[in-house]
Amino acid sequence: MHRSKQKITELVPGKKIVWKVIDSYLSFIKNKEEWNGTSIVFDINKKGNKTELHFTHVGLIPKIECYEACTDAWGFYIKTSLRNFIMNGNGQPNPKEKKEK
Repeated sequence: MHRSKQKITELVPGKKIVWKVIDSYLSFIKNKEEWNGTSIVFDINKKGNKTELHFTHVGLIPKIECYEACTDAWGFYIKTSLRNFIMNGNGQPNPKEKKEK
């Protein structure tokens, strides 16, 4: 469905990581390279004995074609799959990405 290649442009261990999308292909929209030049930002903060993650896809804005579908997908991957991976070691990858056992 899509692929993207990122370059780490900022890394502050335990605090922040920024990925710049340098190459992308989104099969489901007209402009297949719509993510190129956008940045994916993870801000990490301690909240008492818990960790808070703020996720922002800079450049993913309402006027671009993939906004709705991409926002929904990021919501699933961050709020459900990543959270489950952190909590119990098992996320929910795309079906074709599941590893054979």
